[in-house]
Amino acid sequence: MTKIGTPLSKSATKVVLCGSGELGKEFVIELQRYGVEVVALDAYENAPAMQVAHRAYVVSMLDGKRLREIIEIEKPDYIVPEVEAIATSTLIELEAEGYCVIPTANATWLTMNREGIRALAAEKLGLPTSPYKFAANFEEFNDAINQIGMPCVVKPIMSSSGHGQSVVKNKSQIQAAWSCAQEGGRAGAGKVIVEGFVDFDYEITLLTVRHINGTSFCEPIGHTQVDGDYRESWQPQIMTPLARERAEEIALKITDALGGRGIFGVEMFVKGDTIIFSEVSPRPHDTGMVTMISQDLSQFALHARAVLGLPVPNILFHGPSVSRAVVVDGCSKELVFANLAEVLAEPDTQMRIFGKPEVNGHRRMAVLLARDESVEKARAKTARAIDKLEINL
Repeated sequence: MTKIGTPLSKSATKVVLCGSGELGKEFVIELQRYGVEVVALDAYENAPAMQVAHRAYVVSMLDGKRLREIIEIEKPDYIVPEVEAIATSTLIELEAEGYCVIPTANATWLTMNREGIRALAAEKLGLPTSPYKFAANFEEFNDAINQIGMPCVVKPIMSSSGHGQSVVKNKSQIQAAWSCAQEGGRAGAGKVIVEGFVDFDYEITLLTVRHINGTSFCEPIGHTQVDGDYRESWQPQIMTPLARERAEEIALKITDALGGRGIFGVEMFVKGDTIIFSEVSPRPHDTGMVTMISQDLSQFALHARAVLGLPVPNILFHGPSVSRAVVVDGCSKELVFANLAEVLAEPDTQMRIFGKPEVNGHRRMAVLLARDESVEKARAKTARAIDKLEINL
């Protein structure tokens, strides 16, 4: 029987959140609805999730010693990573000592870098993937490109939101791609993956939630990217019945192999009825922000239920919906969003402003959401909304 205590008391049910970005913020809000005490960690002050948590610590997630110190002080019921770059060896030790890591410490370790998850997906589970090679230095990188062929996609083995990612179409781009990957990795310079270019009709994220009653799937999410970073997502992405069945089979295999409880964002390429596995994140996914308007239980609400051992008897889909990222270029610590009355004037439109304390260059700062009779009409709504939005730096 699941029990939840009173926050800020000895009976509190406590979560330590490792990473406090915009996805973590929505997850914390959902935990607060259940009276969970939340401690948020991130590498900078006033990160979005810190603003809605009970307490916060500024710490590098790669600092295993400091991470352990905080865990031993807080003694949480659940440790929930929200970022890829984290001291997984410390999490493995803590789990062995009795702490509950979501979904598991091993799943966090395997998905922390592309090398671990490719080994699991392609070599152990036999899932269809793009051809790939790993390279630890520039000589190996050249050899990998020669073996994979061009065009190919280059990524650091540990990165997110497209950081360090590039496409190599000819030999003149090889050096720049290597440099980009070395500069864009979450843990600094290091090994990269070279992937064969996949011919696909569209990409999907299949949100897959493992909970006490089994595994449930959300409607498939389509999305567009710019330089590997999500810009727009929509739900549902229309698929043939066979393609959807195959996508769910792949998602079930990879999430069963990872184990534990929680939401997983399984990314796949689709060509007709053929499904090619790409990546999986054992946490809420940026493309899944569309679920804040498309479903009765958003991906964050589903994650909270699964983490706390609560059932997910059904997921009610409200209708075709779209999310559009608001990306700001410039430098400011006093960003102002203006003309919001016009932005939100149309029915079934919403906005989430993340509250990030500053922008310095290029940063996702908010998301626009819309629902309508069709994905096309919802996309048109968010397009009109972003045209009306004024951003003052």
